[in-house]
Amino acid sequence: MPQADAGQDPAFTQIRYDIAAPRVARITLARPAKRNAQGTRMTYEIDAALRLACDDEAVSVIVLAADGDHFSAGHDLSMSEGPMGAPRERTSLWGEFGTPGWEGLYTREREVYLEMTERWRNAPKPVIAAVQGSVISGGLMLMWFADIIVAADDARFRDNTGSDMGVPGVEFFAHPFELGVRRAKQMLFTGGWLSAQAAAAAGMVNEVVPRAQLHERALELAQEIARTDRFALKLMKASVNAAQDAMGRREAMQTAFANHQIGHLQNMLLHGFPIDITRLPDSVRRHLEEALAASGGMPSARKPSED
Repeated sequence: MPQADAGQDPAFTQIRYDIAAPRVARITLARPAKRNAQGTRMTYEIDAALRLACDDEAVSVIVLAADGDHFSAGHDLSMSEGPMGAPRERTSLWGEFGTPGWEGLYTREREVYLEMTERWRNAPKPVIAAVQGSVISGGLMLMWFADIIVAADDARFRDNTGSDMGVPGVEFFAHPFELGVRRAKQMLFTGGWLSAQAAAAAGMVNEVVPRAQLHERALELAQEIARTDRFALKLMKASVNAAQDAMGRREAMQTAFANHQIGHLQNMLLHGFPIDITRLPDSVRRHLEEALAASGGMPSARKPSED
C-alpha cells in the first residue's frame, strides 16, 4: 500500500498533514487568523487527512493539533464558503443537498456535522487531541471525536448554542457522555466556561499540562501508544466504543440531532435564520447581518457551480 507523504499535501489549504514521529501522523488545524473556525473546506480536509492516515500502514496513531492561540472557535459563521464540498468528497447517501424547504439544509448538517464526526470517532486508529485556548461549541465536536485529549492549562470549553443561539447544543451531542449528566446540563443551560482543570475532573480530558509542553506531551503519548501492536490498538478502540454505544450513546445522539433541527426551524419561524442572531455579541451579529445582506438571504445547501 502507498505510504503517506510526510510533507504538506498541496490540496490542503486549511489544515496541515505531516508525519510527526515514527508511526505517528499529525493533522493540524491551520486557520489561526479565524481561530480555527470549522468551515466546509476544513471539514472535508480533515476527512481526507484522516483517510490518508488510516490508509497508511506506517501510521499507528494520529495527533490532532491546532495553530495559534485557540484550538477552535466553532463553526465558521462568516458565510464565506460554499456550504457543501464537491460531489466527489461527499460521504452521505442522503443526497438532495440543494432541495427547498428544510430537506437540503437538514441533509447538509447530517453530512457535514453528524455523520462526518461520527465516522471520525470510529476511525480505527487512536486519535489524540492536543487543545489550547478557547474551544467553543462546534470546536468541542472536533475535540470529542478523539480518543484521548491532552489540554493546555489555559484551555477552556463552552457550548453557547443554547444560551446565545436558540439551538439545543451542537450536532454531535456528546455532552452527557463527556461530562456526566449534571455538568452537561450546567454547560448547556448557562453557556458558561469550563476550565481545563474542571474538564479533567469530569473526565472530559485525560491530562492538563503547561501550555509550553502541550505538543511535546501529545507527541510523547502518541509515541508511547504507537509501540503497541497496531491491530491490537484497533480492536481495543472498537471494544471501548462499542461499550459506550451499548450505553445508549447512538440513540441519544439521534434524538439530540432531531432536537437540534427543531431548534433551527423555530429560529427560522421567529427570526428567518437557523440561529437567533439577536442574542449574539454585537460584532458577530453585525458581521452575520452584512454577510446575509450581501448574499441575498439564506444560502441554499447547493453550491452555485452545481446549479
